[in-house]
Amino acid sequence: MSEPYFQELFAERIGGASYGKSNEIYKFEKIKRAKRQAVKDFPDRPLIDFGIGENDAVADENVRRVMAHEINLPENRGYADNGCIEFKEAVARFMKRQFNVSLDPVTEINHSIGSKPALAMLPSCFINPGDITMMTVPGYPVAGTHTRYCGGSVYNLPLTAENDFFPDFKAVPDDIWGKTKLLVLNYPNSPTGQVATADFYSKVIELAKQHKFVVVQDAAHVMFSYKKEPFSFLQVPEAKDVGIEIHSLSKGWNMIGWRLAWVCGNERIVSAFADVKDNSDSGQFLAIQKAAVAALDDPNIPAEARQKYFRRLKKLTATLQQLGFDCEVPGGTYFLYTKAPKGLTDGTKFADAEEVSQYLIREHSICTVPWDNARAFLRFSVTYIADGEPAEDDLMFQLAERLSGITFGF
Repeated sequence: MSEPYFQELFAERIGGASYGKSNEIYKFEKIKRAKRQAVKDFPDRPLIDFGIGENDAVADENVRRVMAHEINLPENRGYADNGCIEFKEAVARFMKRQFNVSLDPVTEINHSIGSKPALAMLPSCFINPGDITMMTVPGYPVAGTHTRYCGGSVYNLPLTAENDFFPDFKAVPDDIWGKTKLLVLNYPNSPTGQVATADFYSKVIELAKQHKFVVVQDAAHVMFSYKKEPFSFLQVPEAKDVGIEIHSLSKGWNMIGWRLAWVCGNERIVSAFADVKDNSDSGQFLAIQKAAVAALDDPNIPAEARQKYFRRLKKLTATLQQLGFDCEVPGGTYFLYTKAPKGLTDGTKFADAEEVSQYLIREHSICTVPWDNARAFLRFSVTYIADGEPAEDDLMFQLAERLSGITFGF
């Protein structure tokens, strides 16, 4: 069968004429296939899934109750465009209560249909052909993908254990600084679990002013901070002069599928985002925004989620330590990021974290996510399904039992 005429018409940004012809399989698809095979081969051995990257709980009952009411109101039927004032005011109250950050709900806050679209749109505000977006790796690639769509390029900042999972700005060449328009950060960092300090953010602000770039801080996991209280980039003096912060209802409020986030900070940057957004979507369903008001006004919701995931992380860390892993409870997120073993004492060798991940799924029905961007690491998520602490303890027992006869080499 001949190729369709439009095969030659695909944009170069997605592969051009070669689009759809690659046999390369994305790592998450490899994991899905391996999981299906493990379930088929070992139907009596339940899968222990530490690979899930989304909350296991549904949104709070009161939030769902408000949603059920709001969907029946005629005034919520229309386009939301750049958001409703009730949601923006709730965000302003939350930012003031949680971080003591004062924001104008009209000019310094705007909603987004999840944080992913915000990260996708922001490059359109700044990136021209030849410009650079700096991004930490491992990390969430969306801003980088859209930087390339705009004709720009990405400069990766590796997050290594040797540098406590902070970027090494001193290693950045002068010519890179000269072309950089955006610096995208993510703290608490997914997947490393590192949390940012005021000193770190102050250094970032100093660099932004020196080299004239915009800071985008992705704070999706901010409410899952364990070693200290949640900390916002905007709490640091002059942060609002150089950038914005993106917050999400997904993690801290168990609203993964509701797709609601917000961009806040510098008025001019928020305005530019709003202009691009206005040409990209017509806003999130107003009933969702108004239900989110109930979520943001209830500090118990993120507090309870934080307590649960912190408890699970402590249990997982203790279990993995008993199995020989060199790991500790992370400072934030619901991920445990630990060095992948290089092999087993029976002589088995692993070339990278992906091979370790495939081995654990195939041989033991244990699912993790591999990261090989900055050396070989495995990501364990504690968002598994477990109804209460006894079920959590049983899962840890199963993990230890399945791997008890194996000695890993690091």
